[in-house]
Amino acid sequence: MNDPFIQSTWTKQDEPFEKPLRPQSLFDFSGQDSVRERLEVFIAAAKKRSEPLGHCLFYGPPGLGKTTLANIIAKTMGTQLVVT
Repeated sequence: MNDPFIQSTWTKQDEPFEKPLRPQSLFDFSGQDSVRERLEVFIAAAKKRSEPLGHCLFYGPPGLGKTTLANIIAKTMGTQLVVT
């Protein structure tokens, strides 16, 4: 009988190798200039109002930087991102 679950080769040991390679700020994030520029405006406006950033929805295929952008936003806003 075939196992219906996909087995991943990724482990927690892989994370330290990958994490330092990711951009840490919007300035470092390249390739999505229009998205980055809009996020800079949204973040600056939220900080000026002393309010949390409104909801952001990123969609698309793997590898576009959606999770990286979410981490950058959380770091810029001084909060923590919880990935579930």
